[in-house]
Amino acid sequence: MKKLLIATLSLSLFVACKKETPTKKLISVNYPETKTVNTTDTYFGEEVKDPYRWLEDDMSEETAAWVKAQNTTTFSYLDNIPFRKDLKERLEQLWNYEKVGAPFKEGNYTYFSKNNGLQNQNVIYRTNKNGDEEVFLDPNTFSKDGTISLGGLSFSKDGSILAYSISEGGSDWRKIIIMNTETKEIVEDTLVDVKFSQISWYKNNGFYYSSYDKPEGSELSAKTDQHKVYYHKLGTSQKQDKLIYGGTPNEKHRYVYANVTEDDKYLIITPRISTTGNKLYIKDLTKPNSALITVLNNTNSNTSVIDTKGSTLYLVTNLNAPNKRLVKVDITNPTPEHWEDVIPETNNVLSVSTSGKYFIAEYMVDAVSQVKQYDYNGTLIREITLPGIGNASGFGSKKEETTDYFSFTNYNTPSSIYTLNLETGETELYWKPAIAFNSDDYESNQVFYTSKDGTKMPMIITHKKGIELNGKNPTILYGYGGFNISLNPSFSIAMAVWMEQGGVYAVPNLRGGGEYGKKWHDAGTKMQKQNVFDDFIAAGEYLIENKYTSSDYLAIRGGSNGGLLVGATMTQRPDLAKVALPAVGVLDMLRYHTFTAGAGWAYDYGTAEDSKEMFEYLKGYSPVHNVKAGTEYPATLITTGDHDDRVVPAHSFKFAAQLQSKQAGNNPVLIRIETDAGHGAGTPVSKIIEQYADIFGFTLYNMGFEVLPSKTQQKVKE
Repeated sequence: MKKLLIATLSLSLFVACKKETPTKKLISVNYPETKTVNTTDTYFGEEVKDPYRWLEDDMSEETAAWVKAQNTTTFSYLDNIPFRKDLKERLEQLWNYEKVGAPFKEGNYTYFSKNNGLQNQNVIYRTNKNGDEEVFLDPNTFSKDGTISLGGLSFSKDGSILAYSISEGGSDWRKIIIMNTETKEIVEDTLVDVKFSQISWYKNNGFYYSSYDKPEGSELSAKTDQHKVYYHKLGTSQKQDKLIYGGTPNEKHRYVYANVTEDDKYLIITPRISTTGNKLYIKDLTKPNSALITVLNNTNSNTSVIDTKGSTLYLVTNLNAPNKRLVKVDITNPTPEHWEDVIPETNNVLSVSTSGKYFIAEYMVDAVSQVKQYDYNGTLIREITLPGIGNASGFGSKKEETTDYFSFTNYNTPSSIYTLNLETGETELYWKPAIAFNSDDYESNQVFYTSKDGTKMPMIITHKKGIELNGKNPTILYGYGGFNISLNPSFSIAMAVWMEQGGVYAVPNLRGGGEYGKKWHDAGTKMQKQNVFDDFIAAGEYLIENKYTSSDYLAIRGGSNGGLLVGATMTQRPDLAKVALPAVGVLDMLRYHTFTAGAGWAYDYGTAEDSKEMFEYLKGYSPVHNVKAGTEYPATLITTGDHDDRVVPAHSFKFAAQLQSKQAGNNPVLIRIETDAGHGAGTPVSKIIEQYADIFGFTLYNMGFEVLPSKTQQKVKE
């Protein structure tokens, strides 16, 4: 079943070398006073001070007052940047074009998302068999300021009932609302306290979802570590929902997901201890009260069931295949020794989706898409011709369909939608955005550079054609490097505005990501995490050595795990960048696992309780613990949201307090705290535009610009 997910992306900036920045008028900054408290933790006999522990209390009036004072200081500074308004206006102009999502069929209707340009949230439309179009669900009506967003849609088997989730203020906690699709009426009470959940229907009878018991104390920061799967039967109250998995000590896992197969025969349950690796159990739904069938009873692999055919299961796995393979097995003997390859492992990382009666296999070749079509015997039907070099995604259609849809994009090409004829392999443009951005004026090139330990690293660099490599181009280096997440080429409206200003946008594929499979991921985890920072630093040095930029014109930015990347880089190499922009970052590596679901990140990070060696390693790069008095750090704008319950804002609060108390020189250290906003998903367009205007304004101003680079270039031409 195809589901619409609404998500957001993050980006990242970078700079290096010695400082000869053009002179500019300094904006004076008077930081609010941040008190210190005598708090000490002991790890393996070593005492570690935590003077800003009090900022972890997101329910206290004292923390609220600190947030207000910091925002007052930050916005007083930003208000004085002369071209901030111009940036906001240009962002609004370029953002203001119609955006359409790929269509999908449910029941008697075809659904798709659309945004007329500057709507805070995408609107769900539908057409009937006669082609009549209507608004089906408009999330912009959920709240006046757009801070209540749509999380996802899931339709019953016949499409007559919809369950959709909403997020309030960007929180990961969700509510599920149930609607009659014909009348658009809400048919039941709202389900509450749902978190990290899919919605998976069983026929038209009800659906499975996941959640935690509501924590005591702060809903935004209290630890949640026992995920549970429930079944909600239509026509009953949430209190009557049946607990399916996760209710006993033996079934305790931080994440548990449940999905019903398309034929409604099986329930697939995937318990996880961390964000990497899962167990796998199957329940036969044709037999009441059937016991769980064990496929995998350990978390040594990422394995998922993507389809069934009779009693045959089709699984995508990296078990004994770091780049993944597709296997099949009979449910009567489903354990790994009985698996048979359908699509064997290759040198490139594999992703598989079902599309009509076929499998669509997407391979990552140096982070760029290659797509092939297979039948269920594993016979190659054809390679799908893509519109260019970039990222193809979104494949997936129901069994009876012969047409699929996919999107294609790269760093200088806005995302367009294409149809794929599954019988002929022909592709055709379905929808192309009418955006006031000429992709032909820009170029995107992949280079390979060498990291500190000799590892070859790919990086894609995008900019206007014909720029002069004179070391003076304002440059954004974006990085992530974690959690098996791959950075594939994708278009960003904000980065288009950056490149219009003559800016360079560079994205390296760091270790810790998933671009080259499990080995690449593992090479950036736990006591190899320093590899990721070294990879990022080496990317910046490549840009400087090859005259794309210099340290005076380089900014580093990353979000979440990428915020950690920026925090570690700027504390290890404060000379490298002129500007640092850590967003919603994991910055206190000794305590990250004590908040919300943070303990689930231990596969990537390890924890300070694991061992003396792990504690010392984490303390050695933890940004909060490595700010040194008397050091001149880059001009820094930390960004976070007050409702971020993924990476709690206390990380950013404590890092800002450390930097403000120890910064030497005139580079400002500011924190911008968005209200009624979370980790990123569902952020209203109006807030996103304001954030980028502030980020770009702060960056360019601290690189020495008093007018926008594009206006300077125009004057030179005149």
